[in-house]
Amino acid sequence: MFINKLNHKSFSEGYIHRLMNVLGISARIRRKKVNRKKIKPEYTKENILSRNFTASTPNEKWLTDVTEFSIPGDSRKLYLSPIMDLYDNSIIEYKLSFKNNNKLVFSMFDEAIKKHPDAQPIFHSDRGFQYTGNVFKNKVEKAGMTQSMSRVGKCIDNGPMEGFFGTLKTEMFYGKKFKTLEELKGKIVKYIEFYNEKRFQKNLGCMAPLEYRNHAS
Repeated sequence: MFINKLNHKSFSEGYIHRLMNVLGISARIRRKKVNRKKIKPEYTKENILSRNFTASTPNEKWLTDVTEFSIPGDSRKLYLSPIMDLYDNSIIEYKLSFKNNNKLVFSMFDEAIKKHPDAQPIFHSDRGFQYTGNVFKNKVEKAGMTQSMSRVGKCIDNGPMEGFFGTLKTEMFYGKKFKTLEELKGKIVKYIEFYNEKRFQKNLGCMAPLEYRNHAS
């Protein structure tokens, strides 16, 4: 029942709906949050990183996460899985895929190891299913790394990675139109190249990540 406060008349919900149809008015409805299927972790690790986001040398601390993109007119989603080195905030490796699965993360991790075979950083992530399985645990241990995980519901525990996602989406995704996800994929590749090589960061002495790394060496 709806009450008009001006003349104190009441109207049924059905009457309001009929009136809205005559006037061509529709309600703006908030999209319901999608409850994704949760997979029970095979194991978890403590937050060893403990929000200490500084690193004095390359390959001392690596962060990772997965973010998704979607565009109107395409039912698919595009997923980005990067690794950030906290020494200079550079993206040292990443993978893009239309599927958010173990292969996305595992292939990214394997490529990072190939590029940096001697790296034994703290490897920090959230508690996503890709990182809490025994297969990935074995990969991290074989590489001689120390695994660290954010606490449940504490996104700030992986703050720099979340910050990178926010910067990327603000500067090259939000408010932009893409004809296809393939086009978007190409733009993300170009942006990460720009981010590493040309995007200045104040906390790096107004240098781009790779410029800072090269300058320091």
